[in-house]
Amino acid sequence: MQAVLTKVSLMERTIGTELNNLFSELEGADNMTKSSIENKIVNYGESAINFLIDKLTGSKGVQRGVAAMSLIRIGETSVQALKDLANSNKNYTWVANYIIQEIEGTF
Repeated sequence: MQAVLTKVSLMERTIGTELNNLFSELEGADNMTKSSIENKIVNYGESAINFLIDKLTGSKGVQRGVAAMSLIRIGETSVQALKDLANSNKNYTWVANYIIQEIEGTF
């Protein structure tokens, strides 16, 4: 069991490092590069959700926008994490609700 937990933890750290690298490339990126980076982030799918939630609350500008768009594009699997964010941090309730509405097509 310990080997499985160690493997999962190592994989999460590796994904986190890769995503951090992609987010650092966003600063000063042109629109084509930004779009390419966003596509790479979305390809991580569900494994990127917690990282993106952290970026949504801890970043500004283009990084926050890419985090939001990536969550929208990842889709339905992002909704529970966004609901948890809305319940745990009232400062981000409107952001979480907006993204959920975009995912569900109710905005």
